[in-house]
Amino acid sequence: MKNVPITVAHGDGIGPEIMNASLHILKEAGARIDFETIEIGEAVYNKGFKGGIEDKSWESLRRTKVFYKAPITTPQGGGFKSLNVMVRTTLGLYANIRPCVSYAPFIDTKHPVMDVVIVRENEEDLYSGIEHRQTNDMVQTLKLISRPGCEKIVRYAFEYAKENNRKKVTCFTKDNIMKMTDGLFHKVFDEIAAEYSGIVNEHWIVDIGAAKMADTPEAFDVIVMPNLYGDILSDVAAQIAGSVGLAGSSNIGDQCAMFEAIHGSAPRRANQNLANPSGLFLGGIMMLVHIGQGDVAERAHNAWLKTIEDGIHTYDVYQEGVSKEKVGTKEFADAVVKRLGQKPEKLKAVKYNATVNKAATSTTSITSNTKTKKELVGVDVFLDWKGGKPDDLAVLMNKNATEGLNLAMITNRGVKVWPEGFSETFCVDHWRCRFTSKEKGKLVNHTQIVKLLEKINASGLDFIKTENLCNFDGEAGYSLIQGQ
Repeated sequence: MKNVPITVAHGDGIGPEIMNASLHILKEAGARIDFETIEIGEAVYNKGFKGGIEDKSWESLRRTKVFYKAPITTPQGGGFKSLNVMVRTTLGLYANIRPCVSYAPFIDTKHPVMDVVIVRENEEDLYSGIEHRQTNDMVQTLKLISRPGCEKIVRYAFEYAKENNRKKVTCFTKDNIMKMTDGLFHKVFDEIAAEYSGIVNEHWIVDIGAAKMADTPEAFDVIVMPNLYGDILSDVAAQIAGSVGLAGSSNIGDQCAMFEAIHGSAPRRANQNLANPSGLFLGGIMMLVHIGQGDVAERAHNAWLKTIEDGIHTYDVYQEGVSKEKVGTKEFADAVVKRLGQKPEKLKAVKYNATVNKAATSTTSITSNTKTKKELVGVDVFLDWKGGKPDDLAVLMNKNATEGLNLAMITNRGVKVWPEGFSETFCVDHWRCRFTSKEKGKLVNHTQIVKLLEKINASGLDFIKTENLCNFDGEAGYSLIQGQ
């Protein structure tokens, strides 16, 4: 069999050490891969590439379509966008898979039978990174959830469960509050779950679901979530299983894939031969399975399990009375290599297919309802205003109302302050003024909205953005305010 080309980045901080250790194990296990090494992260930022990656590196990624990446350091502040987010979104890596497994009694954990897989949506939600400072007091970030994005990740979760003999898929959202964005995710989950009669499905509100997962993780099998919840709770799941340092992840798209540890670059531990390479190594195991080298993945993974079982541990998971030897990064990798061909005796040995064993990633089932009837029924105008009380603003905005449009409501930070607002409500300089048709049931047109904005501008008021209010097939496509 021909070797498979992959792109490798050694990263920042502890990255080079744990990548060298991981590659050493994979190569000694017989991995049939050829490396194309690229430089990304902090050194590239410092060269002036604000994305943290050069064009020639993108060329390698698009050519090999397989990226094995060590942790990198993303500069804080200065407008730098996360390279991890950029790679995932640019290459369409919509599914982030994070297995969280306990290895009791050899790794300390309160949950000795934990085996949970987090399937995290990887492209949308708050991670789209669209943020603005709108007033002196107010900044915003946009939470973007699309039906195609929901369909892709939910179907992936069920296909993963089917391929890996998992029995249940659970959805976590906060759709009791975010009824439209998280509501769409939940709705799509229910639609797709109905196609998989052999797999149990359930939904939890994310806060109580997270509490249940932290307390009783054995109640869950596969959990699918929007981006932010998945990011946070996969770290929680990995930590309660034993250590974030033991968790690897895959990022899967229709054309490309990326494999990594879930932890960061830990610069304080760099160049000390201390770091645990296990998370990145297990990401490499997922990579081997993805490219159809399950035989090598099985050999390497079982040797790693045997090493853990034999008590050969790095400092982060070492425990007196259980561990037999505390070793450094290089020594741990050597210990795994020494055990190639062996299987654990107490921990459960793994078994992989020799061929590709990934869940289907086809997006051919993605639907787009082009027959939806869309009707414009109003507009929200957002203002930067420090002129006084809500009633004072209402007077000004009523003066600016154009023919056919009526000021229906004013909110501040989402709370209704006019009409019939409460004096106790705390207000800042960010206001939303909702205009609807004066004649009930009559539609609004764009010309009316343009004229409204012209009058507001002429009056000296600072409007900072607008959001059109539309109905889709007669159903409100916007959140209602209390009293509506």
